[in-house]
Amino acid sequence: MTGTHYGGGVDAPDPLPDHPAPDNPQGKLVLLRHGETEWSRTGLHTGRTDIPLTPHGEELARAAGRLVRGYDFGLILTSPLQRARRTAELAGLDAEVDPLLVEWDYGGYEGRTTADIRAELGYNWTAFNHGVIRGETPGETVEEVAARASRVLTRVLPAMAEGDVALIAHGHYLRILTAVFLREAPRFGAQITLDAGSVSVLGFTREQPAILAWNHGPELPLKPSES
Repeated sequence: MTGTHYGGGVDAPDPLPDHPAPDNPQGKLVLLRHGETEWSRTGLHTGRTDIPLTPHGEELARAAGRLVRGYDFGLILTSPLQRARRTAELAGLDAEVDPLLVEWDYGGYEGRTTADIRAELGYNWTAFNHGVIRGETPGETVEEVAARASRVLTRVLPAMAEGDVALIAHGHYLRILTAVFLREAPRFGAQITLDAGSVSVLGFTREQPAILAWNHGPELPLKPSES
């Protein structure tokens, strides 16, 4: 994918398509959150830092692959970061890299836990409600992440008219993309959590975008994901 420089170190996408999104495509949109990393395991905000999967994260990626074997994928896209690319590989998915699938740029909050940031600020901060600050990277607003997700969906929706699509990416990014797919405000993503290595399915039912399955993994989550 080529283009000019896009905010947060991401290249701009190709121009928008010549035709609008199709009405009520019948393919499924399958979302895979990458497997566990050391940072996701300990609740650190992991945006552009490129770190590998843990051994358990690799197990989760293989389990995700078993969950999606029945789908007929005509398009498979992955974030360029190694934790997503490795998840795709271990899940048995031959994915094309799309730089617009990279995780939220957390700026100055990269590598920090929510608890640590809240202790510093003195209130119940969240990235969705209060945003991030600039750091070694410029950071992004939730609306900027949603704009990237919207660009991805302009490519995904036509492909869903022909078959199923898989996206392998990151927790916060996929939550925001889901909000955009559902035609909700980007901050709706705060109300739906995703565990490392989980699989979710979006689609259309009675002409409406819908969640068909959410946050599936080898076992049910016992608490909300911290990252």
